[in-house]
Amino acid sequence: MSKLSFLAGLGVGYVLGAKAGQKRYNQIRTQADRVWSSGPVQSRVDTVKQTVKEQAPVVAAKLGDAAKSAGASAMDRVTGEDLPPSLHRGTDGHLHADTTGYGPGGERLP
Repeated sequence: MSKLSFLAGLGVGYVLGAKAGQKRYNQIRTQADRVWSSGPVQSRVDTVKQTVKEQAPVVAAKLGDAAKSAGASAMDRVTGEDLPPSLHRGTDGHLHADTTGYGPGGERLP
């Protein structure tokens, strides 16, 4: 019997709460619409929109640079080469050998 009473109370509470909740929700929504439509809020919104439009190219350029840098860094990590000390990749992208000795150390080879 206690479960049935609990469920009945839960049902009544839900129905009454839903009706009161919807009424309060509509009050809050009406007030929020009134505030949003007011002159001071809309003038501030227009100011923010203009600032965003002016700064969009700057932000886009910075994001583009950051993306290129991150992409290059990721590419280096993914395709990174583990070259011996006598080899290096030049700015032209080609491998270059250290020709100052015979391999890793001139003192090691004749």
